Amino acid sequence: MDAIGYIRISKKDQSVHSLEYQEKSITEYCDRNQISLGSVFIDDGESSYTFDRPDYKALENFIKEHKSRVKYLIVFDHDRFSRNLPEALQKIEYLEKKHNLKVIATSEPLDIDTSDPSVFLLRAFKYLIANQELLTIRRRAKMSARHAQQSGRYINQAPYAYLNGKDVGGKPLLHVDETKAFIVQKIYRDFLAGVPRFLIHKEIRELGFPHSGNGAIFRILINPLYAGLVRVCASGKYPEKIIQGLHESIVTPSQYWRVQEILDETKRSMRTKPKEDYPLKGILKSVCCNTTMTAGWSKGKRKYYLYYRCIKHSNINISGNEVHDRFNALLRNLSFSEDFVNEIVAEVTEGMGKTLKIRDKQLVVIKTQLAAAEKKIDNTEMNLIEENINGKTYKKLMRKLSAEKARLEDEIDYLEEDMEDQIKQDLLVLPYMMNFPAIFKDASLNQQHAIVNEVFKQGLTYVGGTFRTPSINPRFAHNLLKLKELGLLEIEQPSDNSDVFSSCGERGIRTLGTVSSTSV
Repeated sequence: MDAIGYIRISKKDQSVHSLEYQEKSITEYCDRNQISLGSVFIDDGESSYTFDRPDYKALENFIKEHKSRVKYLIVFDHDRFSRNLPEALQKIEYLEKKHNLKVIATSEPLDIDTSDPSVFLLRAFKYLIANQELLTIRRRAKMSARHAQQSGRYINQAPYAYLNGKDVGGKPLLHVDETKAFIVQKIYRDFLAGVPRFLIHKEIRELGFPHSGNGAIFRILINPLYAGLVRVCASGKYPEKIIQGLHESIVTPSQYWRVQEILDETKRSMRTKPKEDYPLKGILKSVCCNTTMTAGWSKGKRKYYLYYRCIKHSNINISGNEVHDRFNALLRNLSFSEDFVNEIVAEVTEGMGKTLKIRDKQLVVIKTQLAAAEKKIDNTEMNLIEENINGKTYKKLMRKLSAEKARLEDEIDYLEEDMEDQIKQDLLVLPYMMNFPAIFKDASLNQQHAIVNEVFKQGLTYVGGTFRTPSINPRFAHNLLKLKELGLLEIEQPSDNSDVFSSCGERGIRTLGTVSSTSV
């Protein structure tokens, strides 16, 4: 054995030379030059941009095992070896020096002097052309994909609950996999209902969801395909956008966008992670420069002291215990207005009534679908008995029909739950559930931050035992007089006068004015 061959073609290759043609050319080359050809290594469908290819790795292992016997590595053309100019030249140099063998194309003479500068330049030029061709192929593929996306067509591997198919014109089109679509619908429905992702994941795994990773649910929730939408990738000056797709949706666009809003809010709340020791970190603002205050523990003579301080001016700080006591008093004296509670009760009552009507209509439709599915199952069994179909076809049809029947039965069980009594009980206790201090107390720390940011949208400052804010959510405006009398909160009127707030000089030293406020 004097030589081994290597042939390659990629999935997106525009080469006109098949694997068979390449192998034939290498065999004929070896025959002409009277050298013995041993193994031929084939990489079918592998990229030319990297040498991280299964059969190329096997080739190098073969060379190591038969180092003294392999003198030549024959390729049909250098673009079959690689389209990456620097990596190709480095790999050739490595093989020549490490294993003392030549990499030769079938268009080159066997006795070619690879150390000749003109040979090096010629090969470098060929690899450069191959590299340029690869970049052109990629650019065309990207443009083609974006053009398909702009027309609302998805051409890649179908995501979970979809199947790759074609429309009447033979063009790619996603089709809904009805045996899995209900799981996607459950994910969206439960997430919007506030069910934690880990619980959703646990339940759908029991229903047959195949993915076990922590990000499996997240990938379903952020994929616009499930809402019948297609993401058009950014290109040059054109930004990414989402448009209406040609395929059928599994969830509604409204559900998808509501989920994105919740996910965005979650991301924002995670930027500043609150801790139990200092729950106002990320909320409380410095009175001197309106930047968010940080928090921590400071070591005193005998013990540690909790404090909040200005990020920009280190000598502006507030006792953590003091501000926490006053903040808890502020929360205890906040309540929703009676009109707002009545409004919520009325809206929930109306919504519950509509839900029951929609549920009854859904039950009629789904029971009709279930009867049709059961009839199909009976017909399939009859066709097997009468030998109109074979056993293989029967099993395939029964798997699909059984899954459809199970899905419909699950939907019926869910819709037939006794909702009316539960709704009546919920409406009775709803006014008591609207107790703001209790809601805040039972919330997680992240949820508490979200609540405070909603009540005091322009932030809170703290001066001399009193919280100050430019505005308060109108739902709580009726509390202002009581809060002012207790010295807990004052509303600051905006002003163009730069002396309204004390400015800070070097190291946070106050230089102008005093803090002033106008209460409401």
